[in-house]
This record gives sequence, structure tokens and C-alpha cells, in this order.
Amino acid sequence: MPGLFDPFSLKGITLRNRIIASPMCQYMAQDGVANEWHRAHLAGLARGGAGLVVIEATGVSPEGRITPGCLGLWNDGQAEALAPIAAEMRKAGAVTGIQIGHAGRKASANLPWEGDDHIPANDERGWETIAPSAVAHGGGLPRVPRAMTTADIARVRNDFVAAAERARDIGIEWLKLHFAHGYLAQSFLSIHANKREDAYGGSFENRSRFLIETLAAVRKVWPENRPLSARLGVIEYDGRDEETLAEAIELVKRLKAEGLDFIDVSVGFSTTEAKIPWGPAFLGPVAERVRRETGLPASTSWYISKPEQADALIREGKVDLVTLGRPLLADPHWPYAAAQALGVDNPAWATLPAPYAHWLARYRAA
Repeated sequence: MPGLFDPFSLKGITLRNRIIASPMCQYMAQDGVANEWHRAHLAGLARGGAGLVVIEATGVSPEGRITPGCLGLWNDGQAEALAPIAAEMRKAGAVTGIQIGHAGRKASANLPWEGDDHIPANDERGWETIAPSAVAHGGGLPRVPRAMTTADIARVRNDFVAAAERARDIGIEWLKLHFAHGYLAQSFLSIHANKREDAYGGSFENRSRFLIETLAAVRKVWPENRPLSARLGVIEYDGRDEETLAEAIELVKRLKAEGLDFIDVSVGFSTTEAKIPWGPAFLGPVAERVRRETGLPASTSWYISKPEQADALIREGKVDLVTLGRPLLADPHWPYAAAQALGVDNPAWATLPAPYAHWLARYRAA
């Protein structure tokens, strides 16, 4: 079996190793436009050695942002701001990815360090939230969203397509659709959030419809030689896990038939009543089952931090890639340290930037 520092190829793309820098929201955009913060953050992760660096959850429309500080890709100005950042990431040796999505009933929220709750309805910084049904998420997000009309559904699907086209045109190499974490797409699939009685609600077939239609529409505009992936909450930890997971696996099979190339396995986060068994790599066995039963290459994240742990997940066939967040924030050069810890010589993630390589070579020779 391959290890953490073996290359990974999919479609026309090859990653220098099997480390993904997670799409970590920074909440630092203005009107959805990337700035110097994003350039330093993303280029730093690319220089640090990750094989794939995924730009944070990026709204396909103004209403689709989680907070006023989130990135967007609903206009050409936002694409133009991201283009040089993506070019710098590629120059540093990383494959460039982006995660596009719509926050649904979790939208119009304060920045995490300013409350992480819904912006009050009378605050001009906020906006109307929409969802499959007029059901609030609860907890710190109590606002009742407006139930979407079929025209709304078609509009949002088209927003995903337009954002994918902009990502394509600025040279993004790996597209990830955000179908997880209680945001809009996950809400359509979830029995906790979707109470519709039309073709988009009720049965599994109907609750899956928005996700399948959206992916199929994006597939038509996304280049065949670039991977199209999705992040899906396959389990809720709400007491009906086997049923939820079985449905998710069937959905992934249907998405695969429509052109899905890769699945990122995560948690649904659709209910505040979930009892999530937080622990080291706790989603590893879940991801293994999804990978095995769908035949799609897969990744997962959450509480993966040690090089030996990440390497074992791949060597044991649980996943093809590992997604890291906080470890890379703490040390963007985690891949270099991991290679040392695993005894990997000349790891397949290219060389360090010349200044770093020079001084580290001097240090080793001393």
C-alpha cells in the first residue's frame, strides 16, 4: 500500500503527496473578495509542502456566505482577486483546490470570535436565510429560514455552476462541492432539516435530488481532466447512524454515476442533538466503508495530527488522502516534519523553497 509521501494521481492531476490542506474559513474577506491575508495564508500552506491546498468555503452567492467575512465567487472581481493567489500556490508546487457552497440556514452569522451566532434580524450586516424548509438549526443559530421555492432551487443550482466556471477559468485544478456540515445541500438530504412534501423532500430519492442535480450541472462545465469532488456528511451520530450511512453510500454511488471523482467523508452537523464521539481519526472506519462500498477514492479529516496516524490511515487502506487543518495552522511545514518523523528521504513533495533548503542543509551539516 502507498504511504503518506507517495504521489497520488486522479484524472489529469498528480499530487506530490497525500496531504490535503483543509478549506479552513478565515473570515477575512470584504464583500467576498480575497486579499493579502488569503495570499499569505494559502501560499504559505503551499510552500509548506501540502500536496493539495483547498481554498476555504466560498459562497456561490451573497446569501450563501456563512458570515460577512467569507469568500465569494459570484462575480468576476472575486475571481480576479483569487487568480494571482492560485498562481502563487501552483508556483509553490501545490495543486490548487477550492470548496464552493451555500450556507443555507446557517448563513448570516457573526464571525466566530464575535459570537458565532446569527446576526440579529434588524442588523444591516445580515441577510435573509433560505433552506429546504422553514426549520431553524437551533442552538446559537435560531433564525427560521425561508423555505425555498422551486425557482430558488434552480437559481442556487445555477449559482454553483457559475462559481465552478469562474474557478475553472482562473486555473483551479480541483473542485470540491460543499455538501456537508449542515449547510444547504446537507439540509436537503437531512431528515432533521428537510420537511418538504414536493419532489425535493420526503423520500431518500427526493432528498437526494438537489445534490445530484447540482453535481450533474457542475460536471457539464468542469473540465474532464480535473477532479470533481464533494464533501459529504455521511453520518450524524443522532441514533440512526446505520440508516444515515447506508443512504449516504447510496447517494455517493449515484453521484459517482453523474461524474463524481472523489469523496471527502465528514459529519452531517444537521442537528444540535448529535452525540459525536470525538477522538483521534474517529472517522477513519467510516471513510473506509464509504471508500470500499462506492469504489471512489476518499479522504477524511478531524483529529488527525500525528504523522504516524496519517500514514497508517493510508497504508491500511482507510483513505487515499488525509485532510489536515489545525496541525497546518500550527506549523505550515508539518509535511517536512512528518517526513523526518517517518524517516522518508527526499519525500515526493518537491523541495523546500531555496532559502529554507539552504539553511536546513547548513544545519544538518553542522
